This record gives sequence, C-alpha cells and structure tokens, in this order.
Amino acid sequence: MSIKSTIRSVVTLGQGVTQGLPDATADRDPIELFGEWFEQAKESGILLPESASLATASREGVPSSRMVLLKSFSGDGFVIFTNYGSRKAKEMDENPRASLLMHWAVLERQVRIEGSVERISTDASAEYFQTRARGSQIGAWVSRQSEALEDRVLLKERTEEIESRFKDKDVPSPSFWGGYRLIPARIEFWQGRLNRLHDRLLFTRSGEGWVTGRLYP
Repeated sequence: MSIKSTIRSVVTLGQGVTQGLPDATADRDPIELFGEWFEQAKESGILLPESASLATASREGVPSSRMVLLKSFSGDGFVIFTNYGSRKAKEMDENPRASLLMHWAVLERQVRIEGSVERISTDASAEYFQTRARGSQIGAWVSRQSEALEDRVLLKERTEEIESRFKDKDVPSPSFWGGYRLIPARIEFWQGRLNRLHDRLLFTRSGEGWVTGRLYP
C-alpha cells in the first residue's frame, strides 16, 4: 500500500463507527447502497476492495470457500469469473446457490450477499476476457484449475506452449472459462459500532422489490 493510501486508510478508520447505517426503509435500493459502500471502500485506499469470499457447497452439502474478485454488479446480480473445471464452478453448477462476503476492515464494514447462481452468456464472458491483461489471458489457458499438479515445471512448460501458440495473435476466450452471476435473495449490510453494538440492515427479496429490516448485533 502506498503512503497516500495508508493516510487515506487512517483518515477513514472508524468513520462508520460514529455514523452507523441509515434507517431501514422500503424504498432503499440495496444495490445502490452497495455501490456507495464499494466506492467508499475504493476511496479509502484499501488494497483490492473488490476481494470477496465466495462460499459454495457440493450436491451433498459439503461447503467450501475461497477469495475471488468481484468484477461487476448491477440490479441483475454480482459477477465473478473462473475456470469451469474449478471446484467452485463444479459446485455452482451442481448446487446453484452461493454467497459472497465483502469485508472492508478499515471501514469496519461487511456485506453478505446470498442467492442463486447462473453462468453468464458466452459473449459476455468473451467480452470481459478481452479486457484482461495478456498475461492473465495466457494464465487462463494454462491453468487446469483445481486439478493435481505433479511438478511446477509442467506449469512452466504449458505456459511456454500457450505463449507460442498465440504469439503475435489476440488470445481468444477459452471455452472452459467464463463468468457466473449471483442473483441476490438476501443482502445484509454490517457496520461496526462502539461496544460491539453493531448495525445490521437486512434486505430480503420479495417479488420485484425488497423487504427491509434491522437485526440484533
């Protein structure tokens, strides 16, 4: 983190503790509120404010979680990208429910997002893929994500093979890689407060709108 970012973090530390959350109102849009918090997290100087913990479960209900990067969000849902052969992808395909947890420690904030998941379109995945750095594009082709790797030398050799294949060419989006959208059914905003009397504001999907309410800390 740069000196400038560190200063920003110190300045923003504890802001939420004194300000708290707005009142729970039926006309408040949780995606709008998320957008405000996300911008504030970026402005605070936090490293990778888009980092999130993604929790999934197998068909049998065995849970697993890992850190991912939230790449976009809108009223349609929250989008991440991965290799379709990865453990998280396989679990989302066979048990299409998941949750994302954003945690911005310096602001003492968390957002919990729970709902159903679906693959985004091939075209949308390919469009995003072209915005990635070339090294990340090559990496997507190289990795057989979550499979056993006997020796890291094999990874180096596969990288050289893929780099040679696409030398002086655009790297196309792999058919085994793409995005998933989490369509929220519940979104909880958590704001740290003094004496652990935290603010918790819950939005629950109801038809085309949301039911709002507060939770005990």
